Amino acid sequence: MLLWFVVLYLLVSVGIGLYAATRVHNAKDFAVAGRSLPLPVVTATVFATWFGAEAVFGVSATFVKDGLGGVVADPFGSSLCLILAGILFSRYLYKLNILTLGDFYRLRYNRSVEVITTLCIVVSYLGWVAAQIKALGLVFFVVTDGALSQEWGMVLGAAIVLTYTTFGGMFSVAILDFVQMAVSMGGLLFIAWIVSGKTGGASNVIQHAADAGKLDFFPPPDPMMWVTFLGAWITMMLGSIPQQDVFQRVTSAKSAKVALGGSILGASIYFSFTFVPMFIAYSATLIDPALFADLLEKDSQLVLPTLVLQHTPLVAQVFFFGAVLSAIMSCSSATLLAPSVTFAENVIKGFYPDMRDHQFLWVMRGSLVVFAMMVLAFALNSESSIFKMVENAYKITLAGAFVPLLSGILWKRATTQGALFATSGGLVSWILVEALIGEASAVPPQLIGLGVSALGMAAGSLLPQWVGRPTPLEPGHGVLHHHAAGQTHHVTEHHSTAES
Repeated sequence: MLLWFVVLYLLVSVGIGLYAATRVHNAKDFAVAGRSLPLPVVTATVFATWFGAEAVFGVSATFVKDGLGGVVADPFGSSLCLILAGILFSRYLYKLNILTLGDFYRLRYNRSVEVITTLCIVVSYLGWVAAQIKALGLVFFVVTDGALSQEWGMVLGAAIVLTYTTFGGMFSVAILDFVQMAVSMGGLLFIAWIVSGKTGGASNVIQHAADAGKLDFFPPPDPMMWVTFLGAWITMMLGSIPQQDVFQRVTSAKSAKVALGGSILGASIYFSFTFVPMFIAYSATLIDPALFADLLEKDSQLVLPTLVLQHTPLVAQVFFFGAVLSAIMSCSSATLLAPSVTFAENVIKGFYPDMRDHQFLWVMRGSLVVFAMMVLAFALNSESSIFKMVENAYKITLAGAFVPLLSGILWKRATTQGALFATSGGLVSWILVEALIGEASAVPPQLIGLGVSALGMAAGSLLPQWVGRPTPLEPGHGVLHHHAAGQTHHVTEHHSTAES
């Protein structure tokens, strides 16, 4: 019975996504939903940016094992990321009317910076989207009672998400996010209410967690532990800002004011609601300590679904798995779309600048299919936990893309040469430390990369300039950026003094 409810839910979701696809008429509709979304939909889609596999399975399992200090990256870092990104994108980038963050790197610097940062962004999504696909495989394995392996569950999950995302793009993502936000929040709150009745009330669970030290947020006064703690926080908070899915969700709003309001509301709701799956997972250790202690050792990601299957009625199971599928599908569809659009716009488009809009729309769809195949292969061959796959995804963008983005927005003297020094220096130093020292490094490798990137930007911008001015928009981009033409002149003129 549970399996048939899940199948019905999946069919309805795909149907909604394909219906939304009827509103896609050009590349702009596919990439940013025509910049037409109202506040409630923007809020829902920003919330869905992070509320996926890692929030339901990864964060909850990590909290049960390591307490609040173990989840500093998510939800603490990720929520602040959404707020900071909302402020930056709505205030400085929304008016440019661009499709991708790579477009900004090209406008502000040049084609080389655009390609390097775009590749950083695209590669970072491998782990992030793979985590969502891995979680879908886990759900299908559980609801079929092992009849469908996790590997085949991943294949099925990838195929379902790929179907409606390929046709509907951001319109499908946004509309499904709105529906699925309501389903996921309602379902998980219902489970939390049932579970609290089995543990003597929410206050009893919270008190037990406090007595066990699970609510201790800050680490002991040990410098190295503080460096690791801050490294995890900063990686997610800053490394996630130069991400296309966050940019798409914010700039799909119908106005800059809606973009800012939706990002702050979505981030606030996300931060608050992430504690619900943490509460449910920790309750499991009170309901059946022996069973879940064993699961924590073998696979902590199974704690939540096992609790629901063994200790709740069928209606609760339907609500839970509907909520989980909602969260994962809404998150995975956007994170699958984002790198595909970015690669098509900022790498392929540069080689074929005269491509017509209809042709470019199909190039984006083709890129999405290829990237989905790469993600599926990565998910099938990775042994990392869902939480670790997500946490590791943003090291590359922190080292290679964050400093050029922030400097390009806020520092008038930032130059193309500085951006090239920042991206190359940050990436090379991070890779070297990661490869040669790894976890033995006193300072997390990605923080070393961030520091070198900042030094590279400062040195490259202040030293004599050997790299020329930013390249203007290519003629072929005119269709996609017709409202950005005036802004392009403003950006290049505004920053030309330091570059010359």
